[in-house]
Amino acid sequence: MSKTDKIICITGATGDFGKAFIKRFQNDDVKFLLWGRSPEKLNALSEVCEQPNYMVTCDLSDTSAIEKAWQDLDPKWRTIDVLINNAGGAIGGEPANETSFKDWSMMIDINIRSLAHITHLALPDMIKRQTGHIINIGSIAGTYPYPGGHVYCAAKAFVQQFSLALRADLFDKNVRVTNIEPGMTETQFSKVRYKGDEDKAAAVYNNANPMQAEDIAQAVHWAATMPAHVNINRIEMMPTTQAPGPLQVYRSSNS
Repeated sequence: MSKTDKIICITGATGDFGKAFIKRFQNDDVKFLLWGRSPEKLNALSEVCEQPNYMVTCDLSDTSAIEKAWQDLDPKWRTIDVLINNAGGAIGGEPANETSFKDWSMMIDINIRSLAHITHLALPDMIKRQTGHIINIGSIAGTYPYPGGHVYCAAKAFVQQFSLALRADLFDKNVRVTNIEPGMTETQFSKVRYKGDEDKAAAVYNNANPMQAEDIAQAVHWAATMPAHVNINRIEMMPTTQAPGPLQVYRSSNS
């Protein structure tokens, strides 16, 4: 990064992506503002983080908790230079008619509501200082729907359009916005999605040569360290072994 002591804020910091982002920025002159739900995981992360850091324990599915955490922050930690909206995830892979609305609500809260909320809190200071970068971690699911994706695909489509619409609003404010859209990446994502079923999670990546969290971190770092007059709008990433598939056609036996 070109300026010392830039503050990089990462939500979902204790996950595989969050850890990879921290590692990728470790050699830059930055401070980390790290959000996570587990104080134990945050403390462990703080012990290995080589840069100055501040940990925020917060359940990002709780609107009031986000507000309180932000208000409790020392004002100097609110001057965020790079906001990486990383918290998110899918729950369940069943068809829409077989899922619970509780799972739907959780995906909406963590992928949409919390991302929008943190962005809304950080944005006024970025505009005031005429500098800043919002990096949203989206997904190829926002472009390519698939069976069992339903609310998760819709949530990531929101992230994509929200990112582009922010660009339309902020083009004259010197605030950059980027949407990173990964495909299959081997992390704890599938284990969480299948509610701890390790066999199902492992089957997702078996013999597929998926991307790793470090690959996504490299893209995030590249977008964040481009010259200030350059905005990377979107980065869509897939492993070489993954590609968009054909549209499905159901053929009735009576046809």
